[in-house]
Amino acid sequence: MNPNHQDVRRGIALSVGASALFALLSAYATLLAPLTGLDIFAWRIIWTAPGALLLVAVRKRLPILRQLLCRMMTEPKLGAVMIVSAALLGVQQWLFLWAPLHGRMLEVSLGYFLLPLVMVLVGRFYYHERLDALQWLAVACAAVGVGHELWATGAFSWPTLIVALGYPPYFVLRRRIDQDSLAMFTVEVALLVPVAIAFVISGGSLQAVAGRAAMWGLLLPGLGALSTLALASYLKASRLLPLALFGILGYVEPVLLVFVSITLLRETLTSTQLATYVPIWFSVALAALHSVRLIRFAPD
Repeated sequence: MNPNHQDVRRGIALSVGASALFALLSAYATLLAPLTGLDIFAWRIIWTAPGALLLVAVRKRLPILRQLLCRMMTEPKLGAVMIVSAALLGVQQWLFLWAPLHGRMLEVSLGYFLLPLVMVLVGRFYYHERLDALQWLAVACAAVGVGHELWATGAFSWPTLIVALGYPPYFVLRRRIDQDSLAMFTVEVALLVPVAIAFVISGGSLQAVAGRAAMWGLLLPGLGALSTLALASYLKASRLLPLALFGILGYVEPVLLVFVSITLLRETLTSTQLATYVPIWFSVALAALHSVRLIRFAPD
């Protein structure tokens, strides 16, 4: 059944709102000095866990969550895959908060621009999906940007590669597990909590936070609330929107990340970087056009 116009409008607002919140998180991290990226990652996990559980309860997914946990106990292979999935997610969450503190957010945003195109290639060669001419043209444009970056620097920066090549295995694992998305995310966060607590204790951030009421009473809970609200909006939008339109709106986040990087984090785009970004942005526009055509000409 196709969503009605009201659902689509709500879904668009929620998706764009989620992208804005995720982009805002990159600037929010700079308010948490002197905490390091690893410290902020740990506190984000600790404060996101109760928010994720609250979402599960509000959306009446507790039975689904219990079922997933029981399966992990009785099926060691599923438990191992969930641990790997949590580890892959944890690396991405850490990088997203580390990058703005070290002037590397533009490199991360480039990874997010490349990610949908990498996923196109995963779909073609792993899932054997057919690509039409517009999709191949998008891939070709991205290849121009990739080629320039390799020519100019010899390699992509490691933050770009972690995003562009690290997320696809995570998505493939999630698709293979084929469980409720919110329940899986809650389990992933729960699996990361012991690691986060260990980082907090060993890294000394507990002492740094304890003496600053604004930090533990406002900024760190705000980090968890921001993460949870972004997640809730993202998951709700994914249920309200046609998949193709949801995919188009996924490009909003890296655009906003570039905007935040330049305006709030004071990073700059050099002419060399522009020669890499422009073909990739053009590729993104072609991919978005392809998705629009899918929606426009899809049967009712």
